[in-house]
Amino acid sequence: MKLLKLFGIVFFCGLLSPSQGVLSGLSCAVSPGAVQKVLSDAVIQNGLLQKHLQGLVLPNIMGDGGLLNSPTSITGLHLVRVRLPKLSVALLPGIGVQLAIAARLDLSGNCLVGLLSELIDISVDVTITANIKCTNFELGAVQVIIDDCFCILGAVKIKLLSGLLSLSVNDIVLNQLTATLPGLLCPVIDIIVNLVNIQFLGTLNAVIPVGTVGTIHYQLASLPFTSGLSLGLDLDGAVQQVGGSIIPHDSSASALPPLLDRLLVLGLRQSFLNAILSLLIQVQPQTFTCTPETFSGAKQLQDAILTLFPSGCSVCSVNSPLSIRIELFGKPLILLENNKATVKLAVMIQVFIKRLDGSILNLLLLKADLSLNVHVSISGSSLVLALSLGSTSLSLESSDVGISDISSLKPHCSQLLVETLLPLVNGCLGVGIPLPNVLGIPLVKVDIQILAGLLVILV
Repeated sequence: MKLLKLFGIVFFCGLLSPSQGVLSGLSCAVSPGAVQKVLSDAVIQNGLLQKHLQGLVLPNIMGDGGLLNSPTSITGLHLVRVRLPKLSVALLPGIGVQLAIAARLDLSGNCLVGLLSELIDISVDVTITANIKCTNFELGAVQVIIDDCFCILGAVKIKLLSGLLSLSVNDIVLNQLTATLPGLLCPVIDIIVNLVNIQFLGTLNAVIPVGTVGTIHYQLASLPFTSGLSLGLDLDGAVQQVGGSIIPHDSSASALPPLLDRLLVLGLRQSFLNAILSLLIQVQPQTFTCTPETFSGAKQLQDAILTLFPSGCSVCSVNSPLSIRIELFGKPLILLENNKATVKLAVMIQVFIKRLDGSILNLLLLKADLSLNVHVSISGSSLVLALSLGSTSLSLESSDVGISDISSLKPHCSQLLVETLLPLVNGCLGVGIPLPNVLGIPLVKVDIQILAGLLVILV
């Protein structure tokens, strides 16, 4: 076997580790098996290798034959097909992804030995490796450069129509392939690698709508990095309201759990999720009058408030029923702890009477601090959060009629919010949080882990 310059792929993707990289909203680790599959699909299964090698023509091969053999010339030698291509990868810690391609190239042309002209078929096995370097990171993009192309030339089979094959023809062909194949194939592989790079960056850098309220702009945050077990990627997630500005979020480094037998681990940081909740949870203030047809929680709250007047409510009348206004106060916050996710939500509850003259009498202004349990699931390519009431803390902000003891109102306020507010909030969250399509790996057979400050999706 001969060693010759050819093609192959090693991604030199930086020397960063997740703790040294840019602090971002999301981090992911991709297994060697997943990297191999996505590269194999892109280069081989989708026909990219065959397409760009199609029509490859080799230079004419000329040999004088020496003292004992007739002069030999092979013309019109071209690639007929690429057979049995196979791709494999290995991750090199701190360096990149080593990719190898094994294939059989079938060539055909015309051979003239002396005065005898006939068809010649050549089959050559190649085991390909090469070095591709990721450099020049800027605005979510990296440049991919082939750093070193080489391969091992394996078995070479030559077939003439007459069946007569001299040693001189065999040597001439082998020497010519050794000399010419690298210069022909490396430029083709350079094209293929850059097309694959564009394709992969397209899965990382994307603006995805979040229902009708805004967008998330996912973008590669730094050069990829490798360990012996995974390819690591940090992503920015810019959350923006429709027609508005980007919602800022702070980030801190968080270590991902090990891949084990998983294809992909995707980690969403708490601050990034908080920015998305601020975008999604947009509930207009709700006002309703306590009538027999209103929510049971509202009717129970009204009855409980009336009991706070031992001698009866002199300002209450049938003509001036109680009204309730519910309004979100401040921004929702998600808290991620080991095996637990909680959303903190503050709500103002105003109970008032609108007099016949149009003036407002404020019976109670309450602040309810809600602790909401979070159920997390995946639907399609989106992360879906569903909330249920965990606990309520109730405090009195003001009262125009001198009410000071509100301890009996807590269960009724909780029931009211479960009936009126939570369905609206869950409706906002129901559109889901669209996730990046990392290297085109589908989110199937997914498990979810909740760690301190990090929500982890395992594929």
